[in-house]
Amino acid sequence: MSPLFRRKPARPAQPEPPEHSENHLVTLIRKPGCHLCDDAQSVVEKVCAELGVPWEGKDITEDRQLHDQYWEQIPVVLVDGRQHTFWRVNEERLRKALTDQYK
Repeated sequence: MSPLFRRKPARPAQPEPPEHSENHLVTLIRKPGCHLCDDAQSVVEKVCAELGVPWEGKDITEDRQLHDQYWEQIPVVLVDGRQHTFWRVNEERLRKALTDQYK
């Protein structure tokens, strides 16, 4: 067959990067009565609201495995299940972790 009539293989379309909310999950591990946890939650709420990223809170007093793993570090912030930070949450660092993937 003539090269003129040969079909070129279709190139796979480059997917658009998904919205941040579909791409990340922030988890705040905390315990009741912890003032650092309250401060961390304020930062997580603010950054996640601005970027449209979902977040969840987990209480170490209700989960033995989390307690055993993180009791000395709370509050702990996980991004997509990986430890991002503990004790103090830096707003700019969290924002960067949630947005740098698409820059």
